[in-house]
Amino acid sequence: MRLGDEAEAMRRGEMGAARRWAVEHQIRVGGYLGARDLIAVRQAHIVADSESLGEAGVVLLERLAAMPETERLVRIPTITDPRGTDFGAAARLRQQDWIVALERRTCNAFAALGILMTDTCINYQTIMPPVRGEHMAYGDTGVAIYCNSVFGARSNFEGGPSALAAGLTGFTPRYGYHLDECRRGSLLIEAAWTPGALHEWGAFGGVVGRLAGDYWRVPVIRGLDRVPGSDELKHFGAAMASFGSVAMFHIEGVTPEAANAFDAAPPAPITVGRADTAALLGEYAGGGDAVDVVVFSSPQLSLLELRMLAERLDGRRATVPLLAITSPQVKPDADRMGLTARIEASGAMLLSGMCFYQSYARELAEANGWKRLATNSAKLTNILGGYGYAPVLLSMDQCIDAACSGHFR
Repeated sequence: MRLGDEAEAMRRGEMGAARRWAVEHQIRVGGYLGARDLIAVRQAHIVADSESLGEAGVVLLERLAAMPETERLVRIPTITDPRGTDFGAAARLRQQDWIVALERRTCNAFAALGILMTDTCINYQTIMPPVRGEHMAYGDTGVAIYCNSVFGARSNFEGGPSALAAGLTGFTPRYGYHLDECRRGSLLIEAAWTPGALHEWGAFGGVVGRLAGDYWRVPVIRGLDRVPGSDELKHFGAAMASFGSVAMFHIEGVTPEAANAFDAAPPAPITVGRADTAALLGEYAGGGDAVDVVVFSSPQLSLLELRMLAERLDGRRATVPLLAITSPQVKPDADRMGLTARIEASGAMLLSGMCFYQSYARELAEANGWKRLATNSAKLTNILGGYGYAPVLLSMDQCIDAACSGHFR
């Protein structure tokens, strides 16, 4: 893999041990994936929760953070994915002290590296969204698929060490979705039905993700009868990435690269309709109707979703725990506009800066006696079975009814 003068200087250790570690990591990753060189990136986004890092990952961060300031600070804007707790709510969530302590160590190390502790998976809705053609190093799959598809920016799914390395060097290996040829359509989906509610968009994305089933396949969707909004595309893409490891999609007439999605004649279309989405929803509907906890998370909620939630909770009372999770950028607006007070008047908790499944979800279940979980996030339902939950995928209205009655219909 060819290196430029700057990267060669980093490799020789002339810019410090942290950057030497970073570029050597990128050489190994790039060599494995066939990258011909490094490409400059404008921003990095790191999956930052301590459950993913583990003790060894936190120790690595602390070792880098202890290096001289001139050597350790990131060279490009570098931000973080949701963390493993909302520190102000850890006691109410019954998170153990060791979890909170490991999270604090993680945050302190990242801050010492000059990383912006944004703690969000919806940075594209809140923090300088990328523009078409910008090269990024995004760690969260939902962030990468949204920015590749909706904005026309360019990123692969970057593992934690790779995203950190990009922050330290300002480069990433040039392979995959940084290349024109990998962004072409390879699967044609004919939409026989346009979803309405957010959970339906997520389920639709899950169906398409399963049909693709491959990081290197790029679905092209046609036939929708309207342009989906930002939150709809958010749930659609996050679920597609979760169910199928898909990193990019095109929607005819909507996404910026759709017009030239196919190099040649498109393949025969696969029709996806209401019945296909209903079948996926049905997979997450069994096991009785009692609910232990209701969670709105994964992705974090936008301000518009919080307003919807507040309107539906007005005058009602949750009888089982209801957790709504947003970003630290959205939470102050929700506070200022009175949305937080309206939501929490029902007994619900509005949490900031965390992600449910990255927050030691198994330990949360054991500490609180949670098993049956209701959510409107298809991505979350796809993940939580591995943490011992029996998730059910419902609309926001159905989730709220379940939170207030303790049952769903």
